[in-house]
Amino acid sequence: MKDDPHRHPFRRSGEDRETACHIPETPQTCAPSYALAFADPDFMLRDELRPVRLQLELLKPELLMNEAKVQSTIVMFGGARIPAPESKDKARTKTLADLSMYYEEARKLAHIVTTEGLKSDALENVIVTGGGPGVMEAGNRGALDAGGKSIGLNIVLPHEQAPNEYVTPDLCFNFHYFAIRKMHFLMRAKAICVFPGGFGTLDETFEALTLIQTGRMERVPFLLFGRAFWEKIINWDALADAGTISEEDLDLFRFVETADEAVAAIANWQGAGKKRGAIPGR
Repeated sequence: MKDDPHRHPFRRSGEDRETACHIPETPQTCAPSYALAFADPDFMLRDELRPVRLQLELLKPELLMNEAKVQSTIVMFGGARIPAPESKDKARTKTLADLSMYYEEARKLAHIVTTEGLKSDALENVIVTGGGPGVMEAGNRGALDAGGKSIGLNIVLPHEQAPNEYVTPDLCFNFHYFAIRKMHFLMRAKAICVFPGGFGTLDETFEALTLIQTGRMERVPFLLFGRAFWEKIINWDALADAGTISEEDLDLFRFVETADEAVAAIANWQGAGKKRGAIPGR
Protein backbone atom coordinates (compact mmCIF):
# COMPACT_ATOMS: atom_id res chain seq x y z
CA MET A 1 0.00 0.00 0.00
CA LYS A 2 2.94 2.36 0.62
CA ASP A 3 3.75 2.40 -3.10
CA ASP A 4 0.18 3.09 -4.19
CA PRO A 5 0.14 6.60 -5.77
CA HIS A 6 -3.62 6.78 -5.22
CA ARG A 7 -3.48 5.95 -1.53
CA HIS A 8 -6.03 7.72 0.64
CA PRO A 9 -7.34 7.19 4.19
CA PHE A 10 -10.90 6.31 3.17
CA ARG A 11 -12.47 2.91 2.79
CA ARG A 12 -12.36 1.75 -0.82
CA SER A 13 -15.40 1.21 -3.02
CA GLY A 14 -14.39 -2.36 -3.80
CA GLU A 15 -14.33 -3.21 -0.12
CA ASP A 16 -17.84 -1.89 0.38
CA ARG A 17 -19.09 -3.71 -2.69
CA GLU A 18 -17.72 -6.96 -1.30
CA THR A 19 -19.19 -6.31 2.14
CA ALA A 20 -22.59 -5.50 0.62
CA CYS A 21 -22.67 -8.94 -0.98
CA HIS A 22 -22.71 -10.60 2.45
CA ILE A 23 -25.14 -8.49 4.45
CA PRO A 24 -28.17 -10.24 6.03
CA GLU A 25 -31.21 -10.59 3.79
CA THR A 26 -34.11 -8.51 5.05
CA PRO A 27 -36.97 -6.75 3.26
CA GLN A 28 -34.94 -3.56 3.47
CA THR A 29 -31.63 -4.94 2.17
CA CYS A 30 -33.41 -6.80 -0.65
CA ALA A 31 -35.11 -3.64 -1.90
CA PRO A 32 -33.61 -2.20 -5.15
CA SER A 33 -33.18 1.16 -3.44
CA TYR A 34 -30.67 -0.32 -0.98
CA ALA A 35 -28.13 -1.42 -3.62
CA LEU A 36 -24.97 0.65 -3.88
CA ALA A 37 -25.54 3.02 -6.79
CA PHE A 38 -22.24 2.23 -8.57
CA ALA A 39 -22.81 -1.53 -8.21
CA ASP A 40 -26.45 -1.50 -9.32
CA PRO A 41 -26.70 -2.46 -13.03
CA ASP A 42 -30.40 -1.60 -13.26
CA PHE A 43 -29.71 1.88 -11.92
CA MET A 44 -26.68 2.41 -14.19
CA LEU A 45 -28.77 1.47 -17.25
CA ARG A 46 -31.51 4.02 -16.62
CA ASP A 47 -32.02 6.55 -19.42
CA GLU A 48 -31.16 9.36 -17.03
CA LEU A 49 -27.69 7.85 -16.55
CA ARG A 50 -26.77 8.03 -20.24
CA PRO A 51 -24.35 10.96 -19.66
CA VAL A 52 -22.54 8.86 -17.05
CA ARG A 53 -22.30 5.87 -19.38
CA LEU A 54 -20.95 8.08 -22.16
CA GLN A 55 -18.28 9.36 -19.80
CA LEU A 56 -17.38 5.84 -18.67
CA GLU A 57 -16.95 4.65 -22.27
CA LEU A 58 -14.62 7.57 -22.89
CA LEU A 59 -12.73 7.08 -19.65
CA LYS A 60 -12.18 3.31 -19.42
CA PRO A 61 -10.22 2.84 -22.69
CA GLU A 62 -8.37 6.11 -22.10
CA LEU A 63 -7.17 5.02 -18.65
CA LEU A 64 -6.17 1.55 -19.81
CA MET A 65 -4.32 2.83 -22.87
CA ASN A 66 -2.52 5.37 -20.70
CA GLU A 67 -1.56 2.58 -18.29
CA ALA A 68 -0.31 0.52 -21.25
CA LYS A 69 1.72 3.60 -22.31
CA VAL A 70 0.20 3.77 -25.80
CA GLN A 71 1.57 7.03 -27.20
CA SER A 72 0.24 7.11 -30.76
CA THR A 73 -1.66 4.96 -33.24
CA ILE A 74 -2.00 4.18 -36.91
CA VAL A 75 -5.70 3.84 -37.69
CA MET A 76 -6.90 1.19 -40.12
CA PHE A 77 -10.49 1.36 -41.35
CA GLY A 78 -11.91 -1.12 -43.83
CA GLY A 79 -14.57 -3.64 -44.71
CA ALA A 80 -15.47 -6.58 -42.48
CA ARG A 81 -16.48 -8.61 -45.55
CA ILE A 82 -13.17 -8.46 -47.41
CA PRO A 83 -11.74 -11.99 -47.24
CA ALA A 84 -8.19 -13.16 -46.80
CA PRO A 85 -6.73 -14.26 -50.16
CA GLU A 86 -6.85 -17.91 -49.12
CA SER A 87 -10.60 -17.58 -48.53
CA LYS A 88 -11.57 -15.44 -51.51
CA ASP A 89 -13.33 -18.35 -53.24
CA LYS A 90 -15.97 -18.10 -50.47
CA ALA A 91 -16.63 -14.39 -51.04
CA ARG A 92 -20.25 -13.34 -51.69
CA THR A 93 -19.35 -11.48 -54.88
CA LYS A 94 -16.56 -11.41 -57.44
CA THR A 95 -15.76 -7.83 -56.39
CA LEU A 96 -15.21 -8.90 -52.79
CA ALA A 97 -12.96 -11.70 -54.01
CA ASP A 98 -10.96 -9.21 -56.07
CA LEU A 99 -10.67 -6.88 -53.06
CA SER A 100 -8.95 -9.64 -51.07
CA MET A 101 -5.64 -8.17 -52.25
CA TYR A 102 -6.24 -5.35 -49.78
CA TYR A 103 -6.43 -7.82 -46.90
CA GLU A 104 -2.86 -8.73 -47.69
CA GLU A 105 -1.80 -5.08 -48.10
CA ALA A 106 -3.40 -4.22 -44.74
CA ARG A 107 -1.58 -7.09 -43.10
CA LYS A 108 1.70 -6.04 -44.69
CA LEU A 109 1.27 -2.40 -43.67
CA ALA A 110 0.58 -3.37 -40.06
CA HIS A 111 3.64 -5.61 -40.06
CA ILE A 112 5.92 -2.85 -41.41
CA VAL A 113 4.59 -0.19 -39.03
CA THR A 114 4.76 -2.49 -36.00
CA THR A 115 8.26 -3.72 -36.82
CA GLU A 116 9.45 -0.12 -36.99
CA GLY A 117 7.62 0.76 -33.79
CA LEU A 118 9.32 -2.05 -31.88
CA LYS A 119 12.64 -0.25 -32.32
CA SER A 120 11.45 2.29 -29.73
CA ASP A 121 10.85 1.71 -26.03
CA ALA A 122 7.61 3.68 -26.27
CA LEU A 123 4.42 2.30 -27.77
CA GLU A 124 4.36 4.53 -30.83
CA ASN A 125 2.28 4.00 -33.99
CA VAL A 126 0.31 1.10 -32.55
CA ILE A 127 -2.14 -0.38 -35.04
CA VAL A 128 -5.76 0.24 -34.09
CA THR A 129 -8.71 -1.37 -35.88
CA GLY A 130 -12.35 -2.05 -35.17
CA GLY A 131 -11.31 -5.47 -33.91
CA GLY A 132 -13.59 -7.35 -36.29
CA PRO A 133 -13.04 -9.55 -39.35
CA GLY A 134 -11.86 -8.58 -42.84
CA VAL A 135 -9.47 -5.66 -43.10
CA MET A 136 -9.63 -5.18 -39.33
CA GLU A 137 -8.43 -8.72 -38.78
CA ALA A 138 -5.65 -8.19 -41.30
CA GLY A 139 -4.35 -5.17 -39.40
CA ASN A 140 -4.29 -6.90 -36.04
CA ARG A 141 -2.84 -10.01 -37.63
CA GLY A 142 0.02 -8.12 -39.24
CA ALA A 143 0.91 -6.50 -35.93
CA LEU A 144 0.94 -9.88 -34.19
CA ASP A 145 3.04 -11.38 -37.00
CA ALA A 146 5.63 -8.70 -36.22
CA GLY A 147 5.60 -9.56 -32.53
CA GLY A 148 3.90 -6.35 -31.48
CA LYS A 149 0.71 -5.19 -29.82
CA SER A 150 -2.42 -3.85 -31.49
CA ILE A 151 -5.71 -2.33 -30.38
CA GLY A 152 -9.23 -3.47 -31.21
CA LEU A 153 -12.23 -1.19 -30.69
CA ASN A 154 -15.19 -3.53 -30.97
CA ILE A 155 -18.84 -2.58 -30.73
CA VAL A 156 -21.92 -4.53 -29.66
CA LEU A 157 -24.04 -5.40 -32.69
CA PRO A 158 -27.41 -7.17 -32.86
CA HIS A 159 -25.82 -10.30 -34.31
CA GLU A 160 -23.35 -12.34 -32.30
CA GLN A 161 -19.73 -11.46 -32.82
CA ALA A 162 -16.41 -11.64 -31.06
CA PRO A 163 -13.17 -9.74 -31.61
CA ASN A 164 -10.74 -11.32 -34.02
CA GLU A 165 -8.13 -13.56 -32.43
CA TYR A 166 -5.19 -11.29 -33.28
CA VAL A 167 -6.06 -8.28 -31.10
CA THR A 168 -3.88 -7.86 -28.00
CA PRO A 169 -6.28 -9.02 -25.25
CA ASP A 170 -5.43 -6.22 -22.81
CA LEU A 171 -6.02 -3.65 -25.58
CA CYS A 172 -9.35 -5.06 -26.76
CA PHE A 173 -12.32 -2.83 -25.90
CA ASN A 174 -16.06 -3.09 -26.35
CA PHE A 175 -18.41 -0.14 -26.94
CA HIS A 176 -22.09 0.66 -26.87
CA TYR A 177 -21.79 4.17 -28.35
CA PHE A 178 -20.49 4.55 -31.90
CA ALA A 179 -19.61 8.20 -31.23
CA ILE A 180 -17.26 7.45 -28.33
CA ARG A 181 -15.69 4.58 -30.26
CA LYS A 182 -14.89 6.92 -33.15
CA MET A 183 -13.35 9.42 -30.74
CA HIS A 184 -10.96 6.75 -29.51
CA PHE A 185 -9.97 5.88 -33.08
CA LEU A 186 -8.76 9.44 -33.62
CA MET A 187 -7.48 10.63 -30.23
CA ARG A 188 -3.95 9.24 -30.74
CA ALA A 189 -3.96 8.98 -34.55
CA LYS A 190 -0.73 9.73 -36.42
CA ALA A 191 -2.09 8.41 -39.73
CA ILE A 192 -5.41 7.13 -41.06
CA CYS A 193 -5.43 4.32 -43.62
CA VAL A 194 -8.76 3.48 -45.20
CA PHE A 195 -9.36 0.33 -47.22
CA PRO A 196 -12.45 -0.49 -49.28
CA GLY A 197 -15.52 -1.04 -47.14
CA GLY A 198 -19.19 -0.36 -46.62
CA PHE A 199 -21.37 2.01 -44.61
CA GLY A 200 -19.29 1.71 -41.44
CA THR A 201 -16.05 2.47 -43.28
CA LEU A 202 -17.66 5.43 -45.05
CA ASP A 203 -19.01 6.77 -41.76
CA GLU A 204 -15.58 6.60 -40.13
CA THR A 205 -13.87 8.07 -43.20
CA PHE A 206 -16.10 11.08 -43.60
CA GLU A 207 -16.21 11.91 -39.91
CA ALA A 208 -12.41 11.98 -39.82
CA LEU A 209 -12.20 14.00 -43.04
CA THR A 210 -14.77 16.48 -41.74
CA LEU A 211 -12.83 17.00 -38.52
CA ILE A 212 -9.66 17.71 -40.49
CA GLN A 213 -11.46 19.84 -43.10
CA THR A 214 -13.02 22.06 -40.45
CA GLY A 215 -9.85 22.43 -38.39
CA ARG A 216 -11.26 20.44 -35.50
CA MET A 217 -8.40 17.95 -35.83
CA GLU A 218 -4.78 18.23 -36.85
CA ARG A 219 -3.88 17.10 -40.32
CA VAL A 220 -2.48 13.58 -40.46
CA PRO A 221 -1.55 11.38 -43.40
CA PHE A 222 -4.91 10.23 -44.79
CA LEU A 223 -4.65 7.38 -47.26
CA LEU A 224 -7.37 5.71 -49.31
CA PHE A 225 -6.33 2.29 -50.60
CA GLY A 226 -7.67 1.45 -54.05
CA ARG A 227 -8.26 4.48 -56.27
CA ALA A 228 -10.55 2.54 -58.62
CA PHE A 229 -12.86 1.54 -55.76
CA TRP A 230 -13.07 5.01 -54.23
CA GLU A 231 -13.54 6.85 -57.52
CA LYS A 232 -16.28 4.42 -58.52
CA ILE A 233 -18.35 4.89 -55.36
CA ILE A 234 -17.68 8.62 -54.80
CA ASN A 235 -17.38 11.34 -57.42
CA TRP A 236 -14.89 13.52 -55.58
CA ASP A 237 -14.43 15.95 -58.47
CA ALA A 238 -18.19 16.46 -58.71
CA LEU A 239 -18.23 17.63 -55.08
CA ALA A 240 -15.51 20.17 -55.84
CA ASP A 241 -17.14 21.25 -59.12
CA ALA A 242 -20.44 21.79 -57.31
CA GLY A 243 -18.69 23.92 -54.72
CA THR A 244 -19.89 21.79 -51.81
CA ILE A 245 -16.23 21.20 -51.01
CA SER A 246 -13.21 23.18 -52.18
CA GLU A 247 -10.47 22.04 -54.54
CA GLU A 248 -8.09 22.27 -51.58
CA ASP A 249 -10.18 19.68 -49.72
CA LEU A 250 -9.11 17.10 -52.28
CA ASP A 251 -5.57 17.51 -50.95
CA LEU A 252 -6.58 16.26 -47.50
CA PHE A 253 -6.22 12.66 -48.68
CA ARG A 254 -4.22 10.63 -51.14
CA PHE A 255 -4.82 7.39 -53.04
CA VAL A 256 -2.40 4.49 -52.64
CA GLU A 257 -2.41 0.88 -53.78
CA THR A 258 0.20 -0.87 -51.65
CA ALA A 259 1.61 -0.94 -48.16
CA ASP A 260 4.96 0.30 -49.42
CA GLU A 261 3.31 3.32 -51.05
CA ALA A 262 1.49 4.04 -47.81
CA VAL A 263 4.66 3.91 -45.73
CA ALA A 264 6.38 6.35 -48.09
CA ALA A 265 3.36 8.67 -48.10
CA ILE A 266 3.19 8.74 -44.31
CA ALA A 267 6.89 9.54 -44.04
CA ASN A 268 6.65 12.43 -46.51
CA TRP A 269 3.25 13.93 -45.67
CA GLN A 270 3.15 17.70 -45.90
CA GLY A 271 1.35 19.64 -43.18
CA ALA A 272 1.04 16.82 -40.66
CA GLY A 273 0.35 18.07 -37.15
CA LYS A 274 -1.14 21.38 -38.27
CA LYS A 275 -4.75 22.50 -38.02
CA ARG A 276 -6.54 24.57 -40.61
CA GLY A 277 -7.14 28.13 -39.50
CA ALA A 278 -9.83 28.70 -42.13
CA ILE A 279 -12.00 26.58 -44.40
CA PRO A 280 -11.23 27.23 -48.09
CA GLY A 281 -14.27 28.36 -50.08
CA ARG A 282 -16.19 29.67 -47.07
